[in-house]
Formats: sequence, structure tokens, C-alpha cells
Amino acid sequence: MREALGGLTVRGRSFLGAGLAAALCAFVLPQGGQDLLRVAILVTMLPLACALVVARTRYRIACGRRLSPSRVQAGEQARVVLELDNVSRLPTGLLLVEDKVPYTLGSRPRFVLDRVESRGRREVAYRVRSDVRGRFVLGPLTVQLTDPFGMCELTRSFTHRDALIVTPVVHSLPAVRLGGEWASSGESNARSVAAAGEDDVATREYRHGDDRRRIHWRSTARYGNLMVRREEQPWQSRATVVLDTRERAHRGDGPASSFEWGVSAAGSIGMHLAKHGYSAQLITDAGVTLSSTAFDTTAPGGDFEGLLLDTLAVVATSTNPTLDRVGTAIRRSGSDGLIIAVLGAIDLDEVDSFARMRRGTTTGIAFLLNTATWLHLSEPMQAQERVKYEHISGQLRQRGWRVIPVSAGDPLPALWPQAGRGGQDLDLAEAIRDHVAGEGQAAGQAPADPGSAPALAGGRP
Repeated sequence: MREALGGLTVRGRSFLGAGLAAALCAFVLPQGGQDLLRVAILVTMLPLACALVVARTRYRIACGRRLSPSRVQAGEQARVVLELDNVSRLPTGLLLVEDKVPYTLGSRPRFVLDRVESRGRREVAYRVRSDVRGRFVLGPLTVQLTDPFGMCELTRSFTHRDALIVTPVVHSLPAVRLGGEWASSGESNARSVAAAGEDDVATREYRHGDDRRRIHWRSTARYGNLMVRREEQPWQSRATVVLDTRERAHRGDGPASSFEWGVSAAGSIGMHLAKHGYSAQLITDAGVTLSSTAFDTTAPGGDFEGLLLDTLAVVATSTNPTLDRVGTAIRRSGSDGLIIAVLGAIDLDEVDSFARMRRGTTTGIAFLLNTATWLHLSEPMQAQERVKYEHISGQLRQRGWRVIPVSAGDPLPALWPQAGRGGQDLDLAEAIRDHVAGEGQAAGQAPADPGSAPALAGGRP
């Protein structure tokens, strides 16, 4: 009953106060006290009776929530359907339904249900939308019970909650030949490497994740290292997506920042590679490693795509000063196919350590963000940052990386064709031109004619 008295509305408290005041006046006034006392009792008992009725209400209401869809991109809407079932034998009175949602998704939706019959069901729906990615918890649902006179309101809360995943914007990318397909045909077709006999079995060193049933013990004893058989090995194109999450490497705030551009680019590239049969993995400098080899290979990319989007939905900037963790994670995973890095601002002394992540015949593609374009700088400062950015780009090209410059506002689908195999010769030509120009300036000569670079790019003498 104490809870019911605490749930009295302004109207109920006003009636109760007026009744007590009338009762006091009935004892003070010498005439007409009997009639005023009857009115006071009536006015006082009305909110108390309503509170008693609401407190003794034993509605049994079941709640359910459906999200359609449960995973949306930033800027898109999701539909939330609330299901209320009256599982008791008594019809309900007036119900005020309110669902708790984060302020990022909008205001709290409220609905008024006049009456729900016994064993009846009601469905109400509302829409939510978020311009920022993340994992948002919806609920719990609260139901306010009230009497017909509006004297008392009691709130009942459910414990059930649901999560809405708002992923970064994923762009559809055109099909280009990326290179780094020496490990496969790019179509994930199974090929027989050796099938002549036990002595002719082709072997290689054991890598983390290999099936131990494929260990070839005779070769292991011969070389002193664990060796595995390669017969009937499915040749898959391997790709590693590197996302630079360092806070010091990005500029801008909110959805228009360089970090959000990089997260969207990593998600788009990872989804594109998974759909085209690549055995993909995601690595960040914060230690997040996600690999598609942990999922069922009979459905390439199916589960990996969903987990990739869920991971990128909640990824945040890190306080790491360098990208050393990325190199360690790549070496541990044994990546030997294709590396696509989405980089923020890197210093000149970090170029060498980063460039060593590409080993041997590994193809390295770097989307290098010119983070100064995400700031409103003066023209002299923009020119200074541009010179520094072009110098770092040239250093990466000289070390065998295929560099794609990115400025604020550049759409990823328009930049993606530059990641194709044809861009490798162009990057080599630019690297040679920058190197020759640097030597010419050091010797006091005029820089090399830039018109000679296209001849190298075209492959003509």
C-alpha cells in the first residue's frame, strides 16, 4: 500500500489534500460541519480507493520485442515491434507503455493501450535511427498501470533487453584484380599438389591453425620442424586487412572524422574480400584479430561477415603510439598473400617498421589518409602537411607498397580501382621518379622529366 500511495498522481494528491482540508474545516466551523465532513470523507476516500485497486491489480503481462533488422548501417532505420500478451483471466485497464532507448536513437517511445482483453495480444511498433555506429541496448520495457480516474499510477518493468548493432557504412566495391594470388587462383578452387605416393608428397612448414592430422612425420624427422602435407590442399587467396586505430593518427570528430572513414573502409574491404572467396582476417594495433578461417569453409564469408561488422561497430581509438602490434600479429598468423592497410598519419621514422610487414612476394596495398585535409588549416599549413604526406607516400612506394592517397570526402568505390594490379607499375614509376628527382636535386641538377614516368607504367621501353 505504501508503494501505491507513492504512485498518486497530481490529481490524486490534490483530492487527498482537499479532503483533509475539508475535514479540518468541518471541525472548526460551528454550523454545517456534518455536511462538509461527508464531502471530506468522499473526496479523501476516492484517491485512496483508486490506489488500493491499482495496488491489488494482478495483471500477468508477457512482453516480447522484435528488431527488423537487428543489424543496420549507420544512417539507416530499424523497426522495433513490441508484443504485449495478457496471460491473465482479467482484462487490463488503461496501460501506458514506454520502452527505454539510448538518447542516440531518439526519444523514448510511448504508447497508450486502452484495454487488453483476457488472453489478448497487442502489437505496437516504432522506428529508431542512429548516425553513429555502436551497440545499443533497447529496454527494459515499462508498463504504467492507472485507474480510470487518473488518481494513481504504478510502474512495472520487464527485465528483457535486446541489442541493436549499428555498423559502419559498407560500400559496394567494383571487382578488380588485386594481385597477391600466388597462393591460389582467386576462386578458392581445390587443386591437387601431389598425388603420386607417400615419398612424393609435397610438404611445407606447420602454420598456426593447420590440422594436426596432416602432419607428415617423415619430413618432420628429416627437417627437425613440424611439416604438413599439401596434397589436395584448397588453394585460397589470403588477405589481411589492417586498420590503424591510433588516436594520434586521426583527425576530426564524429561521423565525419578520418577514423570513421577508415573504419568504413576496413568494413567495405573486408566484406568485399570475403564475398569473393578470400580467406580474410582483420588486424588492428589494439590487438583485435579476426580471421575467417575460424568459421565453416562450406559457407565462405557467411559468419565472418557478420562478426566483422559486429567488431567494427564497437571498435574505438587506441592510445598505442606505434603499429608494432600489427607486425607481431601478422607474423604470428603467417599471412603470405595480400595485405591491405588503412592508415592514418604515420611519421617518417615509422615507415621502415611498417614497410617490413610486407615480406617476400606479399602484395601490400596502403590506403594512406591525408588526415590534414580533415582539419580546417590555413593554406601555408596545408602546403606543409602536403609535402610531408607526399614524402611519406614516396618512401612507402620505394619499399614495395602500393599507396593510394586518400583525402577528406574521397569515396572509397572511386579509389578502389587504384588497388588493382595495374596500379603496381604506376607506383613503381612514381617511386623511381621521386628517387631520381631527389638525387638530381641533391646534385644540383634539374628534376627528371615527369613525362618519362608513363613509359615505365605502360611497360614499354
